[in-house]
Amino acid sequence: MNMENSQFRLEKPDFMYAQALLDYQKRNIDFLTPFVPKRELSFFTLEYQKKVLDQKILFLSEQKEYCFYIFDNINNNLIGSLSLSNIIRGAFQSCFLGYSLDKDYLNRGIMSKSICFIVKFAFNELKLHRIEANVMPRNIPSRKVLEKNNFIEEGFSKQYMLINNKWEDHIHYVLINQDYLID
Repeated sequence: MNMENSQFRLEKPDFMYAQALLDYQKRNIDFLTPFVPKRELSFFTLEYQKKVLDQKILFLSEQKEYCFYIFDNINNNLIGSLSLSNIIRGAFQSCFLGYSLDKDYLNRGIMSKSICFIVKFAFNELKLHRIEANVMPRNIPSRKVLEKNNFIEEGFSKQYMLINNKWEDHIHYVLINQDYLID
């Protein structure tokens, strides 16, 4: 899925991306470590990344999670990901947004455009009502990208998630379908 007039594209999980996913994780280990749960050394193996893709493909087939990988069209590198996970139907019609981007591609509008795409997908295609995202207070770039996409700060969650063996506070952001202007 090409973003309009872009050097970047979004792709659904595919087993052929295992090496590219591993390369992305290794390239960004120092950059991402402060923001993700602790990862064992086995995480940084091709076998583990194949299992990640296997799970992403299964969840996609079951409509439990929609993951997209961001690729640079010029050199075909995998440079990020975003997903809608923990999708709850029924009266809730909600999900959680997660995302990450290669350290060398920050501040180019890539993640803002990617989030815009996935929000439209969530509201137009999946007919969800609510998208939630949680961000550590010190992660200012992540907070800015959510706010740029009209997410509203809804609350503060003390010791919300175990990140690098430390319970980290998070700011809870929300975007409601009726609050989003879909073009």
